[in-house]
Amino acid sequence: MVIHERPGVMSVMAPATEDSGADREATEFTPRVSVVIPTLNEAKNLPHVFAQLPDNIFEVILVDGHSTDDTVAVARDLYPSVRVLRQMRRGKGEALACGFAACRGDIIVMLDADGSADGGEIPRFVDALRGGADFAKGSRFMRGGGSADITRLRRVGNLALNTLVNVLFGTRYSDLCYGYNAFWRHCLPHMNIDCDGFEVETLINIRISKAGLRVREVPSFESCRIHGVSNLKAGRDGLRVLKTIMRERLISTSTRNAEPVYDMEREQDIERTMAM
Repeated sequence: MVIHERPGVMSVMAPATEDSGADREATEFTPRVSVVIPTLNEAKNLPHVFAQLPDNIFEVILVDGHSTDDTVAVARDLYPSVRVLRQMRRGKGEALACGFAACRGDIIVMLDADGSADGGEIPRFVDALRGGADFAKGSRFMRGGGSADITRLRRVGNLALNTLVNVLFGTRYSDLCYGYNAFWRHCLPHMNIDCDGFEVETLINIRISKAGLRVREVPSFESCRIHGVSNLKAGRDGLRVLKTIMRERLISTSTRNAEPVYDMEREQDIERTMAM
């Protein structure tokens, strides 16, 4: 496996499989970009998040996890065209799966609602996808990236888990547990998200790798959360990530590549929540 570097983008996987179509898609049209934002009591942070979004976004989908503040009202006031979904269960994994299933764009971007991720970096991810990648993975630890938020404990844990995934799955990721990513919609069946918590980012990275899709890391800077307290718990969620890694290692190829089992049910859930 070879790593090819160029300014701002690093390829970390083998060439794309024939069914990826990334090169063809990137050159034939201007892609529509969907941004999925999971939220839980983020009303104070949304003005900052929406202010940083590029002007040419096709759609913004806000997935609300039963917020008790004015998150939904603030989102609709700031971004009148926002599509709001209310997730059925709790957890970031469930929120992302719900949002992904509702996307109508060609490219899907995962963006946190706490103000730590800069929406102004979205064109950087889109450029990587238009340049031939199937999946553009944000990295705080490659040249041009950084973090003002990660603690020493989380940094050490991320490094350990990152190394484990690279050894077990033959990847060369530099930042496993980071949720700022973008991808062509043809990646969705390979993800087949079936977890609820913060381990979803690791699950996605592993399944994209096992599908043989082309991944390019993109430098990203993580700021501190602006308001509120993170729901992430280093010990608890680190253990969930570890369990996910070991589970994925044991899953057979036939099971891992099976068609998504939740699509029909989730589409029905989305129709109900959009009607609320």
